[in-house]
Amino acid sequence: MPANGFKPDFIDPSRKSLSVNWPTLSVNQQQDLAEVGDNGKLHYDHFSLALSKSRRFPYYTATNIDGSLFKKIKRADIFDGGKDVWEEDSRAGNHQWGQKLYDAPKSYFDRGHMTKREDPQWGQSITEAKKAARSTFQFPNCVPQHAALNQRIWASLETYILTKQSVPNKLRISVFTGPVISGDDPEFVTPVNGQIVQLPVLFWKVVYYSSDGKSLSRVAFLMGQEDLLIDNGIARSKLPTRLLNTFFAPSKKLFMDYEDAETYQINMKTVQKLSGLTFTKAKEPYKDTRPLKLIKKVVQAKDKKKSILLSVNEDISVPEFKITNIKL
Repeated sequence: MPANGFKPDFIDPSRKSLSVNWPTLSVNQQQDLAEVGDNGKLHYDHFSLALSKSRRFPYYTATNIDGSLFKKIKRADIFDGGKDVWEEDSRAGNHQWGQKLYDAPKSYFDRGHMTKREDPQWGQSITEAKKAARSTFQFPNCVPQHAALNQRIWASLETYILTKQSVPNKLRISVFTGPVISGDDPEFVTPVNGQIVQLPVLFWKVVYYSSDGKSLSRVAFLMGQEDLLIDNGIARSKLPTRLLNTFFAPSKKLFMDYEDAETYQINMKTVQKLSGLTFTKAKEPYKDTRPLKLIKKVVQAKDKKKSILLSVNEDISVPEFKITNIKL
């Protein structure tokens, strides 16, 4: 049975006002969209994505999460043998970076899921949920992320959205995630197949939800890894002087008791400015007045040597911070 992919009317099919459309690419992005799958979209179980032809990374992933049907499955139980199995998607052809990027010398980074493994891990049965979780281990859904970002603050944000909001409140939500693909991104120090690979340094996440069943709300977050990549000798600045500039934002009730929100929560206008994408309009509980330059600087993850990394087989646990003002 073919994967159903992201559904715009997922939050409530009976209410058109709660539909969340696909992000709209800019003119330049449309020209760079990989012509794969369904009009440039690759569909998986409960999520879909659109790829950049030139960069071989997703412009965005779009995911539906049904908190009422979430199934708790240990990561070690997803694949036979207990270990992650990443695969190239034949539909994406050469518009994806495979394992060679992650095996290259100085590749001190993780295969970072854009759609989190647990997010589509729901369904009427464990079998359905496990199949959906397994489908996230496809290289088109992957972008290099330093462990200090991928296994700490990014993982904590993802876990908060799922385990502290969607699942306990039995919410249906739609989540968009992606790297900021910029021409100024630093270059990986090791060419792959003779090609220079520019590594994204900023990652955004947008959550759409309805707290009253009538109106649509959204919150956005931004995190970065530029300092980690440069300071650890993984990447070198493409420009003589990197422009560490950008803008930011906070929120209300549902999804807003996130401890580090003041650092990582941003306004949608910031996400749209950085990503080049246009999103469905909705209420925004969070307002931010910080300049873009400050935002880009403060969202950089730090390499705290004493921090404990999440084990690859660790089950989702209580996150270490909250998002302010986003509770039902």
